[in-house]
Amino acid sequence: MAAQPGGSGPALAQDAVTFVGNATVIIRFGGFTLLTDPNFVPLGRRVHLGYGLTSRRLRDPALDVAELPELDGVVLSHLHGDHWDDVAERHLDRILPIMTTPAAAGTLRGRGFTEAVGLETWREHRITRDDRWVRVTALPGRHAPAPLHRLLPPVMGSLLEFGGGGGEPDLRICISGDTIMYDGLAEIRDRFPGIDLGIVHLGGTRLLNLLTVTMDGRQGADWLETVRVPRAVPVHYDDYTVMKSPLSDLEDELRRRGLADRLIPVARGASVPLGAHAR
Repeated sequence: MAAQPGGSGPALAQDAVTFVGNATVIIRFGGFTLLTDPNFVPLGRRVHLGYGLTSRRLRDPALDVAELPELDGVVLSHLHGDHWDDVAERHLDRILPIMTTPAAAGTLRGRGFTEAVGLETWREHRITRDDRWVRVTALPGRHAPAPLHRLLPPVMGSLLEFGGGGGEPDLRICISGDTIMYDGLAEIRDRFPGIDLGIVHLGGTRLLNLLTVTMDGRQGADWLETVRVPRAVPVHYDDYTVMKSPLSDLEDELRRRGLADRLIPVARGASVPLGAHAR
């Protein structure tokens, strides 16, 4: 494992998903600890979104980067500043495996993160320890409607599978990444039936208040139904000024569809136990 600076922060729950803020969560299961989309700038700071666009953070993260536990890897949707910021760049260990898009991996390797792994859609990377493993598979994502998605960074969702030996996974977690709904996402359910838990990126993010680049409440509900996620933790919905669709939009939509019990809202710094979701 790659040690992090400090590591003297609050004790984090084992076998749990802990929500830090924005799309940043800490996933601990089966002896592994993964961090997603590290975003640790404080309230009031601006981050870069490309093409000279910025957005101001509206909420502090629940943890400081120095309070992170020892990590086995980072799962990164893409390289926008609200998913990988200058705090993460300064403080994360440069030999930490970072599973991300090929474009983001190439950039990060150029910045000294030598173990960044670029994954094309449906490709996987495995981390092992003794007879245990976690497998990260890149899932399809699109950061804007076609053909405008070509103007934004490539993005990926992720399937995290935890297991041991040569058997079936004990737990499957599906992370949407910063995507909008489109037909290509339906293939996830066909390739990976039996997902145990989802982590869904929301916010209805709008660039220039015109172009929607992440799912709003209606699309988030569509994602849960399309991917066939039985329960989901919502993230990425109210941390930045570009986010226009609050969590209540998804709550209202799921209630309208009779699916309110599928959502597991989590306060920043709080955790969702994973033992109940493991097979």
